[in-house]
Amino acid sequence: MTRQQAHQLAVGLISAVAALVVIPIVLVILFIIVRGIGTLDWEFITTVPRSGMKEGGIMPAILGTVILTFGTAIACIPLAIGAAIYLAEYARDTRLTRWVRLAIVNLAGIPSIVYGLFGLGAFVLFLNLGTSIIAGSLTLGIMTLPVVISTAEEAILAVPQRFRMVSLSLGATRWQTIRSQVLPQAMPGIITGVILGLSRAAGETAPILFTVSAFYLPRLPHSIFDQTMALPYHLYVISTQVPDMPLSIQYGTALVLMLIVLSLTLIASIVRTKMRRRREW
Repeated sequence: MTRQQAHQLAVGLISAVAALVVIPIVLVILFIIVRGIGTLDWEFITTVPRSGMKEGGIMPAILGTVILTFGTAIACIPLAIGAAIYLAEYARDTRLTRWVRLAIVNLAGIPSIVYGLFGLGAFVLFLNLGTSIIAGSLTLGIMTLPVVISTAEEAILAVPQRFRMVSLSLGATRWQTIRSQVLPQAMPGIITGVILGLSRAAGETAPILFTVSAFYLPRLPHSIFDQTMALPYHLYVISTQVPDMPLSIQYGTALVLMLIVLSLTLIASIVRTKMRRRREW
């Protein structure tokens, strides 16, 4: 076999594997769109559930998902970016830092239900926050931390050393260099990691099941110490716990959740593309 034939064979195998992954995903998305698009209207999006969630809309669940995503961002982003800056710019390459990085990678692979049980024990019971928005946001924030730290650190390390050297040679301090030179150049990767982490948090069920979600709550929360409905748990409830639930409502709810997650992913792609055009390397 010649080198060209081997190259063509490798390209064909990679293309076949990619198709095996992409085609089922596309088919699932199209199936949900076809089955759920007829349910989407203004009333379904802006009204509260009625008649045991068999009628009405899903507005409390949509708003609860948005609130939890926003709370996750507040709990996660400052700590994650600070940790990434320290690991990339200040921490020495020692056995301890290597163990810390290994721990972060391992934490990213822990099942979400483990984070849910941790949030139940730490925030709901030990800190006595109860099943509330703040307990759910803190739990989702901890779950999102490893992903954001890893992506932010990689984005910072990818910035060429010449930006640091030139800034330091002109008399800037190390923090001034990081703030004015490194972070702006690393921002596309950081923002992409943040939004993808938040999109994962928006679609999780297990953590909010233990810490925040209500089975049926046809009203809006009044404070961060209240329970709230959320789309992932609401979809689980109407699909498994409510008898004779119309399939149209189930697929409509799934479609709304999918559109929220896909919208976050699309926003990440657009932001990354625009900010990469402004990069100086």
